[in-house]
Amino acid sequence: MEIKLYTTHCPQCRALEAKLTKKNVSYEEIDDQEVMTELGFRSVPMLQVDGEIYNFSQAVKWVNSL
Repeated sequence: MEIKLYTTHCPQCRALEAKLTKKNVSYEEIDDQEVMTELGFRSVPMLQVDGEIYNFSQAVKWVNSL
């Protein structure tokens, strides 16, 4: 499973990082804002799981389901 976390280390980003860590989910952290802009992201955090993109609330639901 390939997981990427797009983050600016804002409070919501840190909350999602903590949830992922608590569930022992390994992920690649991407904090390059140029990359996020190129992907069309207008907010963070965004979580990419095997190519599927989740916004913060969707990502929290996904992590909680593990």
